Amino acid sequence: MMHLTVLYEDEDYVAIDKPTGILVHRTGISEDDTFLLQQLRRQLRRRIYPIHRLDRATSGVLIWAKNPEAASRLGPMFEHRQVQKTYVAVVRGWTADADRIDYPLAPPDQPTAPRLPAQTTYRTLARSEMPWHIGNRHTTARFSLTLARPETGRWHQIRRHFAHLRHPIIGDRRYGDNKHNRFFREQLNLNRLLLHAWQLTFQHPKSGLDVCIEAPLEAAFCRALQLLALHPAGINLLGDRAEPSPPEHYF
Repeated sequence: MMHLTVLYEDEDYVAIDKPTGILVHRTGISEDDTFLLQQLRRQLRRRIYPIHRLDRATSGVLIWAKNPEAASRLGPMFEHRQVQKTYVAVVRGWTADADRIDYPLAPPDQPTAPRLPAQTTYRTLARSEMPWHIGNRHTTARFSLTLARPETGRWHQIRRHFAHLRHPIIGDRRYGDNKHNRFFREQLNLNRLLLHAWQLTFQHPKSGLDVCIEAPLEAAFCRALQLLALHPAGINLLGDRAEPSPPEHYF
């Protein structure tokens, strides 16, 4: 059984560092036999209750409730935008220094359904240009390291918003650039989505105290940043601080 890293725990909640490539819970269309819900229940030897989710390919902070009452208190805070989520993403091309993407989205499996409002704010931490010929147009390849904060919670929102800007996230098989993904997989031996739920911040619904939980970047993501020469200044994504920094510092 895999051992999941616990980032935060109290009498009501437990937050883990979700690995990439694993589903949060069982679905009717998946043939997977490993799920976070079952793994964490066995590890903690108790029942836990999902509050939110991350895509299979996305890594990072994922919080669970230890009882139904705790889930009923924190769950609505996600729905009412009272929980701040900050993601790290590596994208194709050079993004603006900072921007707010306001682009409505329909459910991915219902393209003819009405589009719903969707907003994402992002800030660029670093840019690089590598002497790699990927595709047919350019002799170099440009990349950006960004912090992204979804203001709404639409399905695949960050991935679809960056794709809308023509800056798809590296490793995104559904909305990304196939030529870049193939280059990373075959030439750099990197085969993961470069999207990570780095920080989760909220006011504890019982104590009223501010809670800030961070998940450091894992080894493959750090290796990608080294290969791409993306070195952010003024921010530590590796998790060796004693206390997380307030998210307002970065936006």
